[in-house]
Amino acid sequence: MAIGVVGLGYVGLPLVVAFAEAGEEVIAVDVDQRKVDSLIAGVSYIEDIPSEQLSAVLDKIHATTHYSPLARTEAIIVCVPTPLNDNREPDLGPLEASAEALSHVVQEGQLVVLESTTYPGTTRELLVPAIERNSSLKVGENLNVAFSPERVDPGRTDYTLHNTPKVIGGITEACTERAAELYGRVCEHIQRVSTPEAAEMTKLLENIFRSVNIALMNELAILSERMGIDIWEVVDAASTKPYGFMRFEPGPGMGGHCLPVDPFYLTWRAREFQMSTEFIELAGKINQQMPYYCVERIEHALNDVTKPIKGSKIAILGVAYKGGIGDIRESPALRIIDVLRKRGAALVYHDPFVPELPKQGLESTDLAEALEGADAVVLVTAHPDIDHHEIARNAALFVDLRGITRGSTGENLVRL
Repeated sequence: MAIGVVGLGYVGLPLVVAFAEAGEEVIAVDVDQRKVDSLIAGVSYIEDIPSEQLSAVLDKIHATTHYSPLARTEAIIVCVPTPLNDNREPDLGPLEASAEALSHVVQEGQLVVLESTTYPGTTRELLVPAIERNSSLKVGENLNVAFSPERVDPGRTDYTLHNTPKVIGGITEACTERAAELYGRVCEHIQRVSTPEAAEMTKLLENIFRSVNIALMNELAILSERMGIDIWEVVDAASTKPYGFMRFEPGPGMGGHCLPVDPFYLTWRAREFQMSTEFIELAGKINQQMPYYCVERIEHALNDVTKPIKGSKIAILGVAYKGGIGDIRESPALRIIDVLRKRGAALVYHDPFVPELPKQGLESTDLAEALEGADAVVLVTAHPDIDHHEIARNAALFVDLRGITRGSTGENLVRL
């Protein structure tokens, strides 16, 4: 028997490799032929999984675009995307398509686990009926289903799949135990909860907690700027309190696959229960507006040196959503770039992790070339091994949106 993983992105591929390293045969499925071909060739497209690590267990992995091989697995883990549509509402199309395909291949006694982030009730109300639809199997009787939220922080090495506690909630207690046994092969600690809904809500709470606190810091950053107070000095001072305070920092906006998306899954679901989650929605609104506020700060900084945005060379440092990785999903840098270009800026960017931005028609420029003659250098994402302090000292105008230069002073230096 093998382990099946559906969806080979930032969540699925690490699972594939982890189970293969544990000695399990893995059936890896994705509708993207390019990912399948890359896997077959032993070439990783995920930074957290080096190609060498993937190649070392390639004999344990069967990658395919077809669902039929999943019929011979003991468990199937679903890690397909759950994005938002243009109206900021849940787009469960990929999950629905995957569930439909699974309904034709699931076998008696199998375990199906959903890891894709979604609203409470998805596992029980969408996944279960969908996979039962084309089979004679009944979840809780001869088929097991559970939800276990992914906890992946790209680029992080101190907490990985192995040592990050795994939350599991099954349709029945037996389903939970089956899932706990499965993940126990690759995870050190299992945290059982009573239902899939509790597990689904756990994931949303984790990310909404961060979203709300980041929004608070962003709002305070805007207020502090108007009051002539250095928000970074305030954050550093508050962080010395040994109790009752947890450090969060302002920034140009939230990026990645979780924080800009997950809160809206809960706010959408809450409306079905005649409740408006105003606190959560306000946090999302504040965070979504930060790229626009950052453009205003750039505009005002240029204005102070008698230069307009139109025609000015602006060098963007870092376009990934966080430092040390090449992930640009929901990156605030993309919105900042789009707005600056619409206002006529002559834009270049440097990011050693992101060689090109196809949708923007831009390629990463050599650092020295990007900085040469720049009217403003804007630090959006602080990557390691770049001396931002040296750049700030030599730039005609340096706009720091990440607080890297806090504690420094200079007429050419502007901080969020």
